[in-house]
Amino acid sequence: MEVSTAACKVVAPSSREALRLLREKMGPDALVLSNRVTANGVEILATMEEQVARLLSAAARPAQPSAPCAVAEPVAAVPDDSVLREIHSMREMVEEQLAGISWNEKKERDPLRGPLLRALLAAGFSARLAKNILGGLPGGHDFTGGMDYAKSELARQLPMLEDEAAMMDAGGVYALTGPTGVGKTTTTAKLAARCVMRFGSKKLALVTTDSYRIGAYEQLRIYGQILGVTVHAVKDAADLERALLDLADKHMVLIDTVGMSQRDRAVSDQIAMLCGSSRPVKRLLLLNASSHGDTLNEVVRAYRHGEQTPGSTDLAGCIFTKVDEATHPGALIDTAIRHQLPVHYISNGQKVPEDLMTVNRAALIDQVFQANSRSALFVPGEADLEERPAPPDPKAEQATATAIWRLRAQCQELIETLTQNARQEACQVGAPASQRSAGEAIVGSRP
Repeated sequence: MEVSTAACKVVAPSSREALRLLREKMGPDALVLSNRVTANGVEILATMEEQVARLLSAAARPAQPSAPCAVAEPVAAVPDDSVLREIHSMREMVEEQLAGISWNEKKERDPLRGPLLRALLAAGFSARLAKNILGGLPGGHDFTGGMDYAKSELARQLPMLEDEAAMMDAGGVYALTGPTGVGKTTTTAKLAARCVMRFGSKKLALVTTDSYRIGAYEQLRIYGQILGVTVHAVKDAADLERALLDLADKHMVLIDTVGMSQRDRAVSDQIAMLCGSSRPVKRLLLLNASSHGDTLNEVVRAYRHGEQTPGSTDLAGCIFTKVDEATHPGALIDTAIRHQLPVHYISNGQKVPEDLMTVNRAALIDQVFQANSRSALFVPGEADLEERPAPPDPKAEQATATAIWRLRAQCQELIETLTQNARQEACQVGAPASQRSAGEAIVGSRP
């Protein structure tokens, strides 16, 4: 491996090994400039983002030709965001191609990866998580053994509430949040029933902030009457503060919040209201099992911090709802793993309180792969993924090599242009030679 102050060149037997060495040396923020296959192996050239930013800063300084070169003072500059975005885009394209090459290398060595990947995608998992799960698949498995390995990895990475009794004994205030129609009121009633069975109705109180939906308070009030639990309605942060102070003697308080789209700006206001109370409020996010994976991802991002609402705390966990309606529930597991949200409960029906269960990892993962849909319109098949084995095509390999070389040339041309601009402007403002060495190092380190 060759290293300079501005660039790093790594040569390894495979692209995966080259990327690993590069990350060890320069960290995850290294900017990939080029990659190519040489006689010695895969060669990757990279630099640091800070180096490019310094070049852009030097290039953005206004020229001062009338001032003497020796007495010019440094001028603060702002990097060109459009150029930085373009460089980031190039890096993502290169890294995506390298990841694809690495995956194809593994798939050629182990043909079982293709069918396993299709099985995970058909269950609703994202391609990124599926490939990550199968990345450590040991050799020598048949399809059944490979699926067992994938299930065990998914179960190992899935966070969950390990001890419901400890949560119940600790008590406190819990707010059930989420988009409209996700089942917050019904789930609140189910959770309230579990609390009543454990502590009795006198230790629990219900609060609703839903003053928009017609009959929302009445629905929760009916559940409260059945359980013998008091129900309080609040409109704003001041009402919530007074209600929680009045309910200080209750072991547990459950808040049924108003449903909001993840794209509604009022989500941050709701988070601020819940997190601004003097009594800590733990937020549980309800995730609809029948939602698309990208929708679930948006929901978590919106409800997690409310666009970084000042004073907001993170989510305490999540509850899966409408699991009985899901055709591809793997997206739920994928979302919980990606965002590391502990799964507290699973709701799989309308019955109160029967259809609210604690999580069993192995059973939940098995259920994901058993939920086969009668319609597979949106599940890619073998032909859609073009996974059918075919003999090597020299023309296709040459086209791929040409595309990679063209991308490499574009990166080099961009860096070369930035370096030339930096040299010219540095000379005009009288920058010392030491400030120009960074740009020269990048060009000089090209293979």
